[in-house]
Amino acid sequence: MHEPRFYRHWIKDSGLISFNVVVEQTDLYIRSRRNLKDKALNSVLKHRGSLEAYIGCHPLFLTTLDAYQAEDEAPVIVKEMARVSQLTGVGPMAAVAGAIAEAVGRDLLAFSPEIIVENGGDIFLKISTKRLVGIYAGQSPFTKKIALEIMPRETPLGIGTSSGTVGHSLSLGNADAVIVLSSSAALADAAATALGNIVKAADDIPKVIEAAQSIEGVGGVVAIVGDKMSVWGKMKIVPLD
Repeated sequence: MHEPRFYRHWIKDSGLISFNVVVEQTDLYIRSRRNLKDKALNSVLKHRGSLEAYIGCHPLFLTTLDAYQAEDEAPVIVKEMARVSQLTGVGPMAAVAGAIAEAVGRDLLAFSPEIIVENGGDIFLKISTKRLVGIYAGQSPFTKKIALEIMPRETPLGIGTSSGTVGHSLSLGNADAVIVLSSSAALADAAATALGNIVKAADDIPKVIEAAQSIEGVGGVVAIVGDKMSVWGKMKIVPLD
């Protein structure tokens, strides 16, 4: 059973076609210049297939909450998830949504110059014009009020989101939202989880900012708890009308 992704319709992307691809736990909302649903489905099946085959032989990959070392012969998506696991200190499955979003997005770039792939709040995007990505932070007063402004020169880009108060993904913290930017969507996803785990209360927000600066490859972070927010790095926050 899939949760309704009501936040997907807050930001309208002019000039792009939207479609969904759902395969078991993978629920993608994709925007591109034309409908690439069949190609996207084939890409999801390919990447999920390689991941599932690896997990079948290495079940620890699925369950560990610690950094993971993959073999040289492991599939590309597994090696990327393991790499960012080592950088962030969380289990490799913390990066699965971002990793699949990017893998599918990069496959689709062969057919569309603009691609936005959202997978449970984790996003890969390559754009040709300025886009706004709305910030969803549960019951925080910032929800529906602000967005990230992303420029074409900043992409391809990954945006990872973790929340201890929203959604079903595992978080050991209480942040309404921790949002991370990185050139790797898998790293953005894993780093958002690692940083979100730090937050037990609003007073922990400075620890998030400090920790984010120590993760190689993280370009920026937004941390929100209730009516408190801090921003670091290459992040432009703009109000939503």
